[in-house]
Amino acid sequence: MSSGARSGKSGGKRCLVTGGAGFIGSHLVDHLLDRGDEVVVVDNFSTGKRSNLRGHENDTRLRVIESDASDAVQGFGSHERFDQVYHLAAAVGVKRIIEQPIESIETNIRETSAVLHYAASCAARRETPPAVLIASSSEVYGKGSKSPFSEEDDCVYGPTTALRWSYACTKAIDEYLALAHHARSGLPVVVARFFNTVGPRQVGEYGMVLPNFIDAVLAGRSPEVYGDGTQTRCFCDVRDIAPVLPRMIESSACHGRVFNLGSDSSISIADLARLVARTLGSDIQPVLIPYDRAYAPGFEDLRQRRPDLRRIRGAVGFEPTIDLARTIRDVARTRGWSASDQ
Repeated sequence: MSSGARSGKSGGKRCLVTGGAGFIGSHLVDHLLDRGDEVVVVDNFSTGKRSNLRGHENDTRLRVIESDASDAVQGFGSHERFDQVYHLAAAVGVKRIIEQPIESIETNIRETSAVLHYAASCAARRETPPAVLIASSSEVYGKGSKSPFSEEDDCVYGPTTALRWSYACTKAIDEYLALAHHARSGLPVVVARFFNTVGPRQVGEYGMVLPNFIDAVLAGRSPEVYGDGTQTRCFCDVRDIAPVLPRMIESSACHGRVFNLGSDSSISIADLARLVARTLGSDIQPVLIPYDRAYAPGFEDLRQRRPDLRRIRGAVGFEPTIDLARTIRDVARTRGWSASDQ
């Protein structure tokens, strides 16, 4: 792949995807390659997997760099140019944040800052800067009680002595940095606040609820529901999410703005566990685990987390199409399950 080209030989874009071997990132890479783009993936493989990029090994339009994003963009200098930059690399999962708070805080802020400075440096050299999408999280809303959450709502966090809120604060700082770059230099930046994205390639080792439930049911174990199970979330399939990201980054109406991204259909966590069991042909019932046993004493969780999607619908016409039962079946199939197992 030519390192200096701004567009692919097929007429597509030249894209950088940090965290491109991760869950959401790899689905985005699939989509970009399918539409004819050239893609450079930067991933340190702390959580990403090379197997997530399986099928593209012989595609000359894909280059994979094993590195932190900050080190990679520093090495690019002025010779490596992109049309679009998707920054998805981050420390993810509440469990990981609690177990590795220093690394998680520093990673989320340092890597985002480096990517934004790299993009802004293009404008400083009087080159056309790439459009940048920064991946944020619904965790940014903290423990606000409003429903649904709208992009201009206040963010409410607990005390600094509760590490649980450190992830939310780091993603909020990422957003501040992105919007500040847009305000100062006009850098075309979009912030996407993901709400509980699920689907094939997602793993449960960092506390992701749906793959944990599926793995438990397939192993014949009761899914472990933290708290009383009545807390609600909205789950959106990654295959609905990945294709809308290029539409956002390519729309000037989205630049300098924050967007909720997900589904607005709510389900309680206990009902999710039952849906998983029912969909996979099992009558296993969930078991409740107190938060202080699952995480740490004094752990706080939101009673609900539902996005207001009016802004993203108005901007690019986003609408989820894949229902949760299909997502469950498709994830289970990646674990060797088939409908005949019911």
